Amino acid sequence: MPATDGRMVRPAGSRTGADLAPPAPTRGAPRSTTRLAGLTVALAAALGTLLVWWAMVTTWPGQRVEERVFVTADLFQDVVNRPVEPVLLLGSPPWLVTGFLAVCGIGLVRRRWGATALAAAVILGSNLTTQVIKDGVFYRTGLVGEWNRDINTLPSGHVTVVAAAWAALLLVAPRRWRPATAVAGAAVTCAMGLATIADRWHRPSDVVAAVLVVVLWTALACVATPAGWADRPEDDPLGRTAGPTRLVAVALGVAAVPAAVLSVLAAAATEGRLGSGLPWDAGLVAYAGGHLAACAVAAAAFAVLLPLTQAAARPR
Repeated sequence: MPATDGRMVRPAGSRTGADLAPPAPTRGAPRSTTRLAGLTVALAAALGTLLVWWAMVTTWPGQRVEERVFVTADLFQDVVNRPVEPVLLLGSPPWLVTGFLAVCGIGLVRRRWGATALAAAVILGSNLTTQVIKDGVFYRTGLVGEWNRDINTLPSGHVTVVAAAWAALLLVAPRRWRPATAVAGAAVTCAMGLATIADRWHRPSDVVAAVLVVVLWTALACVATPAGWADRPEDDPLGRTAGPTRLVAVALGVAAVPAAVLSVLAAAATEGRLGSGLPWDAGLVAYAGGHLAACAVAAAAFAVLLPLTQAAARPR
């Protein structure tokens, strides 16, 4: 309404367009920083895969440690076989197709075309890479034991199927759901890793390498994306999701570090690197260490991928 001096006065309680506009999102890290972080993670995952294969497949100490895991798993296989069978089914080809269609379907329903394409690339690329390097790049010379003596089983295809599906889901899920997705992905990946070890389908190093392959592809997907490729400012403001993202990433990291340290110590102890004797059977120590390795790599992977995908997918 006009004031006495001719100026327009806004009535009390009224709101302008500026008042109705959503708050400006919190600025994230520069895009160049996100790309550098993605490249660093991808390079670390590639080198980690190569190092795990060299240490555990091509050396006597590595093969001896995992042979102890396998022999001990044989003692408990009749007990664990029935409960872990449903978990192992999740790594079969039908579930690979189901996971692929589910992830891509979520992306298409949300009309995130670029995110859907990248999620598909992560699933297909991870699984193809696992099969190619397992059958055509890496090799195994049987130094100890008889199980698959000269057949390379690294990386695990079953673990790759599960880990890739959940990592790809991080790319298409709404921003506010990514922390919960990371927790679920770490839990399911860990469960598959434990199942393959307990039922003697794979060695611990196969599990670790499979997860690293998935981390490699997901990190490269984050590097390849333009700014604002998945999230929009009106969907989930950065300030609302920053806290849960940090909390989940830290919690998974805190869980991963001691598990990884204990796994390495268990392997060293079984090889006599930490003293002449153990209070428990060396096979049980190696067995426990192998399971801890599966849990550690699953937690660490999603602790890294969660903030990386959040940064790469942030709104413009």
